[in-house]
Amino acid sequence: MSATDVLQPGLGSIRSSNYLPADPGAVIWGRLPCETDSPVLTIDSGTDVTIDTISHEGIHEDQGRDPVRFFGSFGVERDDVLQDAVALAASDYRRDPAVDGPHVVTGPIRVSGAMPGDLLKITVLETLPRVPYGIVANRHGRGALPGEYPLAGEIVSIFAGVDGDHGTMPRVLGGEHSVRFPLAPFLGIMGVAVRGDVRPHSVPPGPHGGNIDINLLTVGSTLYLPVQVAGALAYFGDPHFAQGDGEVALTAMEASLRATLRFDVLSHAEAVEAFGEQAGPLAQTEEFLIPTGLSEDLDEAVKNCVRAAIALLQARFGMDAAHAYAYLSAATDFNISQVVDLVKGVHARIRVADFD
Repeated sequence: MSATDVLQPGLGSIRSSNYLPADPGAVIWGRLPCETDSPVLTIDSGTDVTIDTISHEGIHEDQGRDPVRFFGSFGVERDDVLQDAVALAASDYRRDPAVDGPHVVTGPIRVSGAMPGDLLKITVLETLPRVPYGIVANRHGRGALPGEYPLAGEIVSIFAGVDGDHGTMPRVLGGEHSVRFPLAPFLGIMGVAVRGDVRPHSVPPGPHGGNIDINLLTVGSTLYLPVQVAGALAYFGDPHFAQGDGEVALTAMEASLRATLRFDVLSHAEAVEAFGEQAGPLAQTEEFLIPTGLSEDLDEAVKNCVRAAIALLQARFGMDAAHAYAYLSAATDFNISQVVDLVKGVHARIRVADFD
């Protein structure tokens, strides 16, 4: 590896003139912003911002809270470890692993004019890997098979390197053979602040977005979030280089990203005309409209997603509920976003071309 492959804070490609580094004073670790948090950046609607994010893997207490030593054990040189990750791990930031989540989020960002009832439109313009490696972890009996994995110990951290547009990891731990899979970088956490003065746990997603882990949110995609507080107070984290639907082992290929995002505010009237009333996250790509459903119960998450999809088809395309329900059954895939974040997620892929 070479230090030239690493996007240290303030160095390398920074697409927007509005740049938000992940300094210890500009991040929250283990929780998500709430209404009483002060913004670290204030912007107008229509503004692009380049944001550095930090992966939580390598800075955990159960990994020694020392990313230099942790990644060094996999052969990563000191100069290839992110300085902002080192600074956060070495800081006096107080996080209780027993009650707080693992994720580091950058923000919050205040978007002037955003008010409750509006939709915050976040368009992903660019996602740049900050390092040429990542970690896939299973810990503490969590994941899709709690009590079965890890097979031994409290945590298993699988190192994955980057080879062009692919990730690589050993097929046998310590062996010479590896498996390759395509990279598709995206931010697992994209959210807005909740009402009140209590910061939510970083793991379960909700109407505020947060840890939704929808792997379709790559470059060119858009996420719409119902604004809950004045200014929206948006935040970002949980960067991934790749993730399969389900994220069954607990994490995906976790690795830090530099993301450039565009922020637009849709008034409540504009939002209802375009999408109907939205109670939770809604995504869009060039090919798909992507309503979501969330619940601690996977069956209920599916039901919530179907209901959201029917409402979207009624508002967007004027379908009656019976025909919308039938269309979804005939032509739409419902995918499991993730099953490992306490609140499970389902998203639908409605082909826009079907309605041209």
